[in-house]
Amino acid sequence: MLRTTRVKNGIVRGIEAADPRITAFKGIPFAAPPVGKNRWRAPQPAENWEGERDCSRFAPIPVQDTPGLGTDIYCREWHVDPEIPMDEDCLYLNVWTPAKKADEKLPVLVWIYGGAFQWGYAREMEFDGERIARRGVVVVTVNYRLGVFGFMAHKELADEQPDTPSNFGLLDQKAAIRWVYDNIAAFGGDPEKITIAGQSAGGGSVSNQITDPDNFGIIKGAVIMSGLIWDPFSTDNPLIPGGVDGLKKRGAQFLEFLGVNTIEEARRIDAITIRDKYALFAQKGDRFWPTIDCGPYKEIPFKAICENKYNNIPLMCGFTYDEFRIPLSDGTGTNIVEHSVQSAYDKILAGSPDAPLYFYCFNPDIPGDDNPGTFHSVDLWFWFETLAKDTRPFVGRHYELARQMCDYLCNFVKTGDPNGEGLCGQDLPEWKKYNGKGMKMFFTSEGSECRDERTDFSLYHEEKPAMIRLV
Repeated sequence: MLRTTRVKNGIVRGIEAADPRITAFKGIPFAAPPVGKNRWRAPQPAENWEGERDCSRFAPIPVQDTPGLGTDIYCREWHVDPEIPMDEDCLYLNVWTPAKKADEKLPVLVWIYGGAFQWGYAREMEFDGERIARRGVVVVTVNYRLGVFGFMAHKELADEQPDTPSNFGLLDQKAAIRWVYDNIAAFGGDPEKITIAGQSAGGGSVSNQITDPDNFGIIKGAVIMSGLIWDPFSTDNPLIPGGVDGLKKRGAQFLEFLGVNTIEEARRIDAITIRDKYALFAQKGDRFWPTIDCGPYKEIPFKAICENKYNNIPLMCGFTYDEFRIPLSDGTGTNIVEHSVQSAYDKILAGSPDAPLYFYCFNPDIPGDDNPGTFHSVDLWFWFETLAKDTRPFVGRHYELARQMCDYLCNFVKTGDPNGEGLCGQDLPEWKKYNGKGMKMFFTSEGSECRDERTDFSLYHEEKPAMIRLV
């Protein structure tokens, strides 16, 4: 098995996964620590090291509110460990590979986590890459800076680094994707077969990365789960970036809230103090997330995708049925993500009729005393086929659905098309491309079924519902 390999910065030593046919390399640095003068700065190159670097343990998670202290569904579901190591020095990634040697040229999946750009981490238990790796895919999960550390804007920062004045979390992701392109062959991966995927804010991040021309030619496919969102009635949505000037003003307000006058002074304050002050600052709704600036992220990614400015790569996008629903006066409701994906796909097809677009709706029964429905993010257990890590009483039909969904995802990573054989060697139910009539794959308790079903959103546009906040 490929337990030790050399990347550009030095030799890394991994560890066997629960399945010893898979090797996991955890906590590999892809950039220099974003501390001191590197706080609120684009990621800098990682330093070389001597000898073998032990990559058998995950690196600390990015600085954020302590996980596991709340009572919300996400603290019950997977943010369960208040003792999880946390540090501002967080720019590390993890690799799961089934390769026995470095020249196998396996397809690669790069995963970007969600959490409203405020929370989340690459080592979340549902993101265990082992089941995907068993299907012949190299899996990479990446950390990136969050909240005030990842997305604060300020006039001093714009003057100091005019080409990268903000969006540091997105720049971290971009640096990780470039690291994968430069190094993944050492893990048996093919740098010419990289698909990126993410959910919620991770899906919004994918939208930003595939519309950045610097990534054209590197990224060959994209999966956007519950993250391709455009709501013309919302002005407070982290997945729809606003202008940088407003965020600069917010940055000045935050420095005043910290009790300092300059970025240099703020860089001398320890990270946990800044985190705790930011938590108080955010109680008014004043958070930091991606913005349109003069760096690589110059336009709203949703609009760029609609205009075919994403290098015409295969896309897989969809939603969970019960997330982000808005009631309408006729007693029905509408799903903002479904509306957004359908609208974007229609516009893409108008300019590129043969575009490889795949659309899904996740709507099985989800067990539990809380009767949660298909809440935002619950599908992650299924895509990664990690149901056994959850405490919900999933049964056979759920495991069968998870197997199929993971099969579809892996086939898409391999070929840009989710169709083909599953893990058991049988052909999966056909998933047809979106055809402008609403062709969608429905993931239900009865299994996977593709239907030509288009949703009428005319009432939504007529009603112009009150502003909503999607986090």
